[in-house]
Amino acid sequence: MGLPSWSKGSDFVTGKRLMLRSSVAIFILALGIVLPQGTAAVVYKYLGPDGVMHYTNRPIKRPGFRLLWRSTAFERKTSRVNAKAFQRNRKRFEPLIRAVAERWQLRPELLNAVVRVESLYDPNATSSTGAVGLMQLMPETARRLGISDRRDPKANLEGGARYLRELLEMFRYDLKLALAAYNAGEKAVRQYGNRVPPYPETQDYVRKVLSFYQQTARPGDS
Repeated sequence: MGLPSWSKGSDFVTGKRLMLRSSVAIFILALGIVLPQGTAAVVYKYLGPDGVMHYTNRPIKRPGFRLLWRSTAFERKTSRVNAKAFQRNRKRFEPLIRAVAERWQLRPELLNAVVRVESLYDPNATSSTGAVGLMQLMPETARRLGISDRRDPKANLEGGARYLRELLEMFRYDLKLALAAYNAGEKAVRQYGNRVPPYPETQDYVRKVLSFYQQTARPGDS
């Protein structure tokens, strides 16, 4: 049985907490990191292409990038998705999402699905890796797209929609691959032979977005 039309071709476009364990505490001390009480701090880790484990306090959106530790003060400062405001924000941003989708020749149902999974329509949503806003833009992605204020809903949507459109073109309108690249990065998709990377988070992300998109797509799109 073939794939439904909304998952292939170009039908979706228009116009063609980690707990601080003793071992981690020892590791933090070994690095020489002494934190005054109340200091907000984080430590991330990732495995480099050379097989060496790297540690940093700066979030990077890349395959295998993981939060190792964060202070209690950071927990208090980190924004949460406002689930209670979901319906209100959805209604508030629906016209803007439609306008941005039209400008970047995307189905508004697709952009809505991405926003829903990324941020639950919360313009202040912030992830533990530093992604911000409705489309969860990372700092380096925003800079490349010329977005100066990631917390501005319109700018955030414009940047995320443009990036998604670029990924669709890059992967020849394979929606699954474009969504996987939006979540894990295009290099990760390339690394696994133009397939959805075997990361549980990325695979779950693709399934959720496709599910929401399928539920809301117009009859002629599915």
